[in-house]
Amino acid sequence: MALYRALIELADDHLVLGHRLSEWCGHAPMLEEDLALSNFALDLIGTARSLYAYAAEVEGKGRTEDDLAYLRSEREYLNCLLVERPNGDFAHTMLREFYFATFMEPFWQAALASSDKVIAGIAGKAMKEMAYHLRHAGEWIVRLGDGTEESAARMQAAVVDLHPYWEELFSGGDCDVLPDRAAIRPAWEASVKAVFAEANLDWPEPVYGQNGGRDGMHSEVLGRMLSDMQYLQRAHPGATW
Repeated sequence: MALYRALIELADDHLVLGHRLSEWCGHAPMLEEDLALSNFALDLIGTARSLYAYAAEVEGKGRTEDDLAYLRSEREYLNCLLVERPNGDFAHTMLREFYFATFMEPFWQAALASSDKVIAGIAGKAMKEMAYHLRHAGEWIVRLGDGTEESAARMQAAVVDLHPYWEELFSGGDCDVLPDRAAIRPAWEASVKAVFAEANLDWPEPVYGQNGGRDGMHSEVLGRMLSDMQYLQRAHPGATW
C-alpha cells in the first residue's frame, strides 16, 4: 500500500492548500489577485481529484474521490503542516504558495518519467500549473520584500513564521514510481535563497522543524478547516446536486 499512502499524502497536500486559497475568494487585495488565487485553488483541487481517484482505484475498496476528501477524519489526513497553516496576510499566503510550488514543480517534472502511466499523466498537467504558480508567487515575494518598509516587514515576518514548516515537504512518499522527495531539497533551498536575495529578505537561523502531518498529527487549524469543508457530506451523507 506504499503507492496508496503516497498518493493520499500528495492529494491531501493539494486539497488542503487549494481549500486555503479558496478562502481568499472575494477578499484578495485586488480583483486580479482575487481571480488568480481562485484559479490556483481550482488547479490544486483538480490535481487532488485526479490523485484521490487513482488512490481509490489502487485501494480497491470501492471508495470514491469524494469519500476520501469528505469522509476521513483529521487524523486520517496526511498533508504536511505547511499547507494547513492559516492564510494570514497576503505575504504569508504568497510565501506558503511559493514554498509549495518551488517543491512541486520539479517533483512533477521528475514524475513525467514515472513507469506508472497514470502518475505520468497527472504530472503532465500539474507541472505546467505549478510552473505558473511558482512564477506568480516568486514575483510577489520580490515585489513585497523589495517594496515599501511595511511590505518588506510583513514579508520578513512571514518568512520567520513559516520557517519551522517547510522541511516536512521533503518527508514521506516512499514509493518507487514517484520521485524521491529528499533529492529535491538542495535545489529547493538554492531556488528559495536566490529569490530571497533578490527580495532583500534574510534566511532565518535554523529552528526546530514542525513535523507530524504525514503521521496524521495536525494543528488544531486543520480540524476547523475540515469541519467547514466536510459539513455538507457529514450532515447529508451521499447528497448530490
